Amino acid sequence: MSNEKMTWYRIARPILGTIYKLWYNPKVIGAENIPEDGAIVVAGNHIHIMDQCNVIIATKRCLHYMAKKEYFDGKFAFFFKAVGCIPVDRSKKDESATASALEVLNNGLALGIFPEGTRNGLKEERIKELYEEYMKDKISYEEFFKKAKKNKTSFVNYLEELMKEKIITKEEFLDNITNAGGYLEDLILEKRITKQEYIDHILLPLKFGTVSMASKTNAMIVPYAITGDYKFRSKNLTVRIGKPFAPGNDLAKANEKLDKAIKDLIKENLKE
Repeated sequence: MSNEKMTWYRIARPILGTIYKLWYNPKVIGAENIPEDGAIVVAGNHIHIMDQCNVIIATKRCLHYMAKKEYFDGKFAFFFKAVGCIPVDRSKKDESATASALEVLNNGLALGIFPEGTRNGLKEERIKELYEEYMKDKISYEEFFKKAKKNKTSFVNYLEELMKEKIITKEEFLDNITNAGGYLEDLILEKRITKQEYIDHILLPLKFGTVSMASKTNAMIVPYAITGDYKFRSKNLTVRIGKPFAPGNDLAKANEKLDKAIKDLIKENLKE
């Protein structure tokens, strides 16, 4: 990060961080697990546009977050550029973004990334629109299902799996697709699925970019998990930061370890 960008980051962080904490009231657990120096990749689940703020307020280190390039085309483009974010074109394999991220790590700095590759939430709003079209006979079930596939979250994927396994009916799938998370919690109470099965399906498949970049630069991976609601003075918004670990050379094992670490942290959050 250039001196100019570090200056902008250090000015913006305490000001915006204070506003953020006052508004959302997040609970931060495990901030001491973020190393004070050395190359690190901070990686966690992605449920809301503000997720990165929960980690930013947990450390004084400057975090270079990888963010979709659309943010750099809008009215806040200057801000994202000024604080050292890295634009990512998700429509292709973005070699330029990867090169920028590797440069950050090779310089012993901190990189922030969402290994799921996209936000695992809010897409259910689009599914709700499609479902309403289906219920009004504007589109067929086949057309609804085809379009819904492009907007599914991990929980909607799980509902589809449960329907195929005949644990729930097609009608139950359709009736609850717009509130997949809440319905799965009901299925736990009804003992039709276990809490562990719920946790096992809480993430989208992790992309290998996180462990690959960490391995190439000998960076440590710092896992974290966010749970709760983004509401004014939230009573349950929590970020739990886990112990850092070295990825090693076996990327498949490293990705499995990261997946398990994030899910274990989520499980700890849900106990409280």
